Amino acid sequence: MEFFSAEFFSALLAILVIDLVLAGDNAIVIGLAARRLPKEQQKKVIIWGTVGAILIRIFATLIVVWLLNIPGLLLVGGLLLIWIAYKLLVEEKNHNHIKAEEGLWAAIRTIVIADAVMGLDNVLAVAGAAHGSFLLVVLGLLISVPVVVWGSTLIIGWIERFPSLIYVGSGVIAWTAAKMIIDEPFIASYFDANPVLKWGFTLILIAGVLLAGRRKKQGKAATNS
Repeated sequence: MEFFSAEFFSALLAILVIDLVLAGDNAIVIGLAARRLPKEQQKKVIIWGTVGAILIRIFATLIVVWLLNIPGLLLVGGLLLIWIAYKLLVEEKNHNHIKAEEGLWAAIRTIVIADAVMGLDNVLAVAGAAHGSFLLVVLGLLISVPVVVWGSTLIIGWIERFPSLIYVGSGVIAWTAAKMIIDEPFIASYFDANPVLKWGFTLILIAGVLLAGRRKKQGKAATNS
């Protein structure tokens, strides 16, 4: 991939959207872990907890980017991302296992560990969108992390006010999944030889994930009511 090409910027935009849409978990974990601390310590917890979580996430993402070069893993990663895109629409997050901490370092440790455990979907999605570029991973995180840290509450408010943003994020992840599957060396030649098949597969996959997620969500809402 050429630097600063249209493909480069489209991949960077996809990474930013994925990071921001999946940032709600970061905000919730930070809030839950730090809520018992004095106000003057909460700011330190937010900064250092996020720094630790992001360093681990960068390391994990770079490892996954490297692993995706192994034949067959692009296909596996793409299939996993289809499930992640669907789960983003239908899953009701439960953070009851995140306890409020009373000590500064205990709260920071809780944030780092919880983010590492919960961040697999983000790591895989970003690695897939990066298309093997370590620079894209780092750039995406450098741009999105300050927004996540200082605007977490705002992001959650946007998602609650405009639920359609979740569909945008899920669509981007589904698009990334389709691209990973299409780029898998075992089957890439079939798609390269037939652009109609390539774009048709991508559009059907995105539409299928969004429609399936919407129907599942409506079914849950009908059952609860």
